[in-house]
Amino acid sequence: MPSTAVEHYRELLTYIKSAVTRNYSEKSINNMLDYIEKGSDDAKAYHCMEKFYSLTLDSFQNTNNERLWLKTNIKLARLWLDRREYGLLSKKVKELHRACQREDGTDDPAKGTYSLEVYALEIQMYANTKNNKRLKALYQRALTVRSAVPHPKIMGIIRECGGKMHLSEENWKEAQSDFFESFRNYDEAGSMQRIQVLKYLVLTTMLMKSNINPFDSQETKPYKSDPRISAMTDLVDAFQRDDIHAYEEILRNNPDVLSDPFIAENIDEISLPEVQDILSFLILDQKIPDATIDQETGAVVINRADDHERLQALGTWTSQLNSLWRSVLTNADGFRIEDSARIHATLVNTDGGYGQLGLAGDVLPSPEFRKLGVGRAKRDWKGKSGIAKAFSRAL
Repeated sequence: MPSTAVEHYRELLTYIKSAVTRNYSEKSINNMLDYIEKGSDDAKAYHCMEKFYSLTLDSFQNTNNERLWLKTNIKLARLWLDRREYGLLSKKVKELHRACQREDGTDDPAKGTYSLEVYALEIQMYANTKNNKRLKALYQRALTVRSAVPHPKIMGIIRECGGKMHLSEENWKEAQSDFFESFRNYDEAGSMQRIQVLKYLVLTTMLMKSNINPFDSQETKPYKSDPRISAMTDLVDAFQRDDIHAYEEILRNNPDVLSDPFIAENIDEISLPEVQDILSFLILDQKIPDATIDQETGAVVINRADDHERLQALGTWTSQLNSLWRSVLTNADGFRIEDSARIHATLVNTDGGYGQLGLAGDVLPSPEFRKLGVGRAKRDWKGKSGIAKAFSRAL
């Protein structure tokens, strides 16, 4: 029972001042608090942990053990972050910042590691509340701390939040750099968060339209075939090929991709009004030239000169074919009416193999057609079109 555990812990703390040495008591209490922290996964366990931390702080208040005080308060602040109790957390991080500073208000180099942990907590709080202004200031300040030798997981957290901040500002290059550094630190720490950050790295590569494969580096290459990453890599592939149908199918078959709010925010479907706003911006910015939006049909109409020229050429080609057909099957000497009907049918029915159209616009008669007209259809095509003359030569 949690209440029983709290009472036993309260009794245990009475021995720390006399029964054991200071270093031994500090190490033992840290180990116990770490063990309890790993097993907390519900509201009752969180409340129990809060009692453990409060008892520890009360017991060591007059022992001048600043190191244990800092560690325990950081654990308590992390608990409040997990519970999203930002009011309590905000007061606690201010208290911790003061404890990590000298009398003149500058950071104490001797407490640089603790200072970075406090920065990481505060940065996460502002990332969760989407206060990018405060987040950016703290992020930049945290990167200037040089005296610390932080745990790689702490730097992984700071870089991850920095990457999200840069991505929200569409600063793709900085976001890509931060996510890669975050992944590298999480990987070094053995944290499973490395998989999620690697997804963010792949997402950034897609959004910045980069041709650089994020799995080319030595650190990320082992994860290229990881099934937890494959859906994101498939999305990038479909995006780079402009295959919207494959893109949508991947999202349908892998709904867990959108379970992460950050990923969903950047790749989920957008509403029709948002699409119209984006298209309007692209048209005005000349990224989609010669285009208009048809409000009645809900379509984008693109007027391009090359399309017009292509259609005009196709119309001319069709007219020439029609003229050729009339010349061969109606005006040609020696053709019978029944032959005209028969040849016309075979030219129309290309499945029969009688009418073959070349890519350059030439009509190539099949062997069967030659048998029908050989010796009778050859004639001088003076004054006829170039395509008709070519047809005559082929006969």
